[in-house]
Amino acid sequence: MITLKLATSLDGRIATGSGESRWITGASAREQVHRLRAAHDAVVVGVETALADDPELTVRLAGYNGRQPARVVLDSRQRLRPECKLVAAAREVPTYVVTTTSPEAHLTAAGVRVLQVRAVGEDRPELKTVVAALAAEGLARLFVEGGGQVAASFLRGSLVDALEWFRAPVVIGGEGRPGVGALAIAALASAPHFRRVEVRELGPDLWERYEKA
Repeated sequence: MITLKLATSLDGRIATGSGESRWITGASAREQVHRLRAAHDAVVVGVETALADDPELTVRLAGYNGRQPARVVLDSRQRLRPECKLVAAAREVPTYVVTTTSPEAHLTAAGVRVLQVRAVGEDRPELKTVVAALAAEGLARLFVEGGGQVAASFLRGSLVDALEWFRAPVVIGGEGRPGVGALAIAALASAPHFRRVEVRELGPDLWERYEKA
């Protein structure tokens, strides 16, 4: 089960052209994201998001003492450094780096589980192989959080079962960074299609929920 989470402006942007992104959505939307994390086995991001934001990718809710999902970084060249939060806390919260090269000692020594998979295209991890490798680790429910290229890759591969889309009432414009990268779609019939199952208001934001059609 693969869920893609997007938190965007009304026009589908996740950051301004300069990279500013905190916070597009409000506190209620961010709290709901933490609840969704808690319902999954692992949170998945690309290395660009990990490097730019230095996230923890943990469940941080008042009074929460349940299981923390594993953190998974798609990092074909193992660019994560020992001082980043994900690596520094790898012995407290299960942390995986999915790569296309042999495991690097600075990651394994910190307690990171490095999974080497087949490469495609520009030395990117082949996602169906990634999903199979994570399933073999017992991570069957994946929560994909970003960024735009990772979202596009999962959509291109027809791997997304559900969308959790948080939309803020702001318009950033074409120079902003898109929540979904290029899909190389020539005809509408070949675009990924979803069925909306619920819409809620979360403070000023909208939470739209979709399932694969």
